[in-house]
Amino acid sequence: MSISLQKGQKVNLSKDNAGLSKVIVGLGWDEVKQPKGFFFRKAQAIDCDASAVLLKNGNLCSKEDIIYFGNLVNRTKTVQHMGDNLTGGGEGDDEQIMVDLVNIPAEYDKIVIVVNIYQAVQRKQHFGMIQNAFVRLVDTHNHKEICKYNLTENYSDMTAMIFCEIYRDNGEWKFNAIGQGTTDASIGELVRRYQ
Repeated sequence: MSISLQKGQKVNLSKDNAGLSKVIVGLGWDEVKQPKGFFFRKAQAIDCDASAVLLKNGNLCSKEDIIYFGNLVNRTKTVQHMGDNLTGGGEGDDEQIMVDLVNIPAEYDKIVIVVNIYQAVQRKQHFGMIQNAFVRLVDTHNHKEICKYNLTENYSDMTAMIFCEIYRDNGEWKFNAIGQGTTDASIGELVRRYQ
């Protein structure tokens, strides 16, 4: 049975899921419905980009450790972005990142999952224009959802989001629901927080 998380809650993935080896991090969001009428401008699609940032001792050590639409897989092939969704339209996950927990090299202690709005400043877009945002973990072996975190706060004026992190603690993998909005204008600005 899937665990529904609140902001700041943690789950022990190793303890509660015997034999867990690979997970899919599924991220989803919908655009807020715009009023229709003669005087309302047609809304631009909001292009949210999910990324995984692999950290060693809590720090980003190489650009190759940023997995996103421009670098779909890390050098050890243990974290893979499954492709870019340009609109956020449709049901279910909008973007997915596969994480091979068993084979991630030991020097990596944390994987931070972030989402930024592509060209947010130029397009005058922010997370207040998005609703139903969530992140969930699915066991790839049995396709069962392990946990899900629905973001419920007002993120107006926030152009990027630190959704969650998967991290090692005493040899066990854990999940932390973060939900921290930022005003970083790009993935480049966002990852500087970890350098």
